[in-house]
Amino acid sequence: MKNFNKLFIAAALCISSSAFGQTKNAVVDNIVKEATENSQLQTLAHELLDGVGPRLVGTPQFDQAGKWALEKYKAWGITARQEKWGDWRGWERGISHIDMVYPRVHTIEGTQLAWSPGMKKPVTAEIILLADVADSTAFANWLPKVKGKFVMISMNPVSGRPDDNWKEFALSGSFDKMKAERTAQSDAWRNRIKKTGYTSRTLPLALEKAGAAGIITNYWSQGFGVDKIFAAYTKTIPTVDIALEDYGLLYRLTEKNEKPRITIHTESKELGAKPTFNVIGEIKGAEKPNEYVMLSAHFDSWDGGTGATDNGTGTLTMMEAMRILKKAYPKPKRTILVGHWSSEEQGLNGSRAFVEDHPEIVANLQALFNQDNGTGRVVNISGQGFAKAADFIGKWLDVVPDTIRHQIKTNFPGAPGGGGSDFASFVAVGAPGFSLGSNSWSYGNYTWHTNRDTYDKIVFDDLRSNAILTAILVYMASEDPNKLPRDKATDSSGQTIKWPEPAKANRHGGFE
Repeated sequence: MKNFNKLFIAAALCISSSAFGQTKNAVVDNIVKEATENSQLQTLAHELLDGVGPRLVGTPQFDQAGKWALEKYKAWGITARQEKWGDWRGWERGISHIDMVYPRVHTIEGTQLAWSPGMKKPVTAEIILLADVADSTAFANWLPKVKGKFVMISMNPVSGRPDDNWKEFALSGSFDKMKAERTAQSDAWRNRIKKTGYTSRTLPLALEKAGAAGIITNYWSQGFGVDKIFAAYTKTIPTVDIALEDYGLLYRLTEKNEKPRITIHTESKELGAKPTFNVIGEIKGAEKPNEYVMLSAHFDSWDGGTGATDNGTGTLTMMEAMRILKKAYPKPKRTILVGHWSSEEQGLNGSRAFVEDHPEIVANLQALFNQDNGTGRVVNISGQGFAKAADFIGKWLDVVPDTIRHQIKTNFPGAPGGGGSDFASFVAVGAPGFSLGSNSWSYGNYTWHTNRDTYDKIVFDDLRSNAILTAILVYMASEDPNKLPRDKATDSSGQTIKWPEPAKANRHGGFE
């Protein structure tokens, strides 16, 4: 590791030209040196992800994480605050125990979904499959059969092997056959739900009203051992996601009329409306304090895992970059802000609220850099539809060590992002927000919103590269004598490209 660090530092020192015509840039050198010789990333990751854990909006853990971040910034000499922008349904996860008790005893892997109602005591009941009926009238006639039973409402998985495993080992005919079967089964299951007259959102409520004991789902994430864990729609009975392997077992037993029974015990607490905050850190500008450069990452997560790569890694990158900047660049020209947003997962609500509440910052924003798609090193940056983005970002990237810069593909002027992460909240109002797009590391299948999004999935070498890149981009944007223009790019016909419409923040969420 020491040799790696020396190579990293040497790469930066070999730069022949640097910011604004200088032949050497001490700030860039010091950023690289601090990041490689005194990295705090692993300590921060352990404290946030292992110590505090997941950060679902409205939970005590989210509030605890916010206070932890404030303490960190205070220790680094950085001013930080919690900014309340609304409230959210308060909820706290408890334990989940799920066991098959007939026709044999078997402990089931599964977890209750977020905001699932708590249970006063364990419930043992038979399992029933969602019926395949002719239409909504037939479904209404069938509904009384769910009373007192756990109802499975997801399809039986065709295979628990991800596609890349099939590609590696299967005969082409077998792989094609499996995919065809999976497509047919998926279509049939969607049609099964459609014929009930309900949607995947409203169906659990209908089953609940009919007296079901609980709802059983499976949302496989197309990888070994991973499920996506989202929110429950039920109000009084539990909704649990059961891992593919056990879901398939229970489905087959039920389908063969062996009448399996399971015991479910899940605990959770409803906490009423709870204030929700963004955490904002600040290093005041010395020459242009009313112009701003921003670092950006959402702070909240789903809570099937610990939110390590979505978006713990973005959070850690921005915190580490702020720490480094405070040491290497303590008197910036423009004010440097960092936004740790809440309720991104429910619709970019924290960043949208900030845009609404701080027009003076938005109007004077030089650039915002956001990271939110996993632990990987940054490999792409788009101009987000700003006509002059290449002139500025290209210049700022010139001083980034080649070991980092050569991996990055740029797309100028690009197209404005309409959603997906918090930079889009700024782009929608014409402010220059840019996404630092990361290498995948199988993010979509294995960690994005899953029960396996945990500390051990972090690639710290990539994170360190991202912290260096972010700190240098922020430094360069702060020092640039010119302000990045907000001219919108035009298409081949000379017309201004289509721009996304701003959306309002949901400031009272989780109750609908």
